Amino acid sequence: MTNDYRFEFRPYQRRFLRSLTTNHGKWDIREGIILRLTDESGKVGWGEIAPISWFGSETLEQALDFCRQLPEEITDEIIFSIPDELPACQFGFESAWEWGSGKWGNEFFSMPNAQSFSALLPAGEAALNQWETLWQQGYRTFKWKIAVNAIAHELKIFESLIHTLPAFTKLRLDANGGLSYEEANLWLRTCDNLKANPEVTLEIEFIEQPLPVEQFQQMLELSTSYETAIALDESVATLGQLATCHQQGWRGIFVIKPGIVGSPSRLRKFCHQHQIDTVFSSVFETAIARLAALQLAAELSQNNRAVGFGIDHFFEQEETWLQSLWNDL
Repeated sequence: MTNDYRFEFRPYQRRFLRSLTTNHGKWDIREGIILRLTDESGKVGWGEIAPISWFGSETLEQALDFCRQLPEEITDEIIFSIPDELPACQFGFESAWEWGSGKWGNEFFSMPNAQSFSALLPAGEAALNQWETLWQQGYRTFKWKIAVNAIAHELKIFESLIHTLPAFTKLRLDANGGLSYEEANLWLRTCDNLKANPEVTLEIEFIEQPLPVEQFQQMLELSTSYETAIALDESVATLGQLATCHQQGWRGIFVIKPGIVGSPSRLRKFCHQHQIDTVFSSVFETAIARLAALQLAAELSQNNRAVGFGIDHFFEQEETWLQSLWNDL
């Protein structure tokens, strides 16, 4: 039996408090779409489409076109047959469906505390001034963007960061595919040397996506050449890519961004089947997609790694934005 839902959507824009700088460039405004599905009994499910086209998902425009061409009444069948070229739409519609169908139970799950979140530090020297505030908020795992400035400069900042962060902090280095093969080796060597130094009490958890997506074989080779772990991120942005990298022998860490990976039900199936080592990570979504993403993280995280959702400090806190988004139109 198929169910019918009344379908409504609203585009949104949220400005970052300061530009987010990565190897992909500067990002000032997060744009996305909030979905609402209402079933025949009046139960409401919320979903969110939060694409990042330069990361491998559809564009916002493609997502909007898809939403605009749908009828006002949609069925389960429509929700579960969204094409793979629209992974952020798959996630948004399917999670709205799960929310509305009570699949998560009433409690959802206990929200993780700051200790189980990884907080994103700003690129460059700004990291040296910001970790402390985040530490006081309870964060113990930090992620720092590299491959943004010249490597010699970054290694210097890294050296300072290593010596200022408290003992037993975990640090993740995220290159967003921006290092050359030589630079990746230099970073991995530097991290291995730190690991071997008994005076360093901080843990470099992994280097994330050191090389561009097309250099998969080199990353595979690097992952067996050094002690320091490598995590794939851009290489495994969507379910199709995830499956391909696994097939080609990747057994390191997979960074999964639920907001753009595609269908939650198919992701569950893949993770249960292959028992992969995952880190779940944000796409700078709102609380709606975050709830759905953390639900998946709670179900599917194998190795108790901190989830990459410590990003609240990048936006103004706007408690009522959802009501106003819905009512202002």
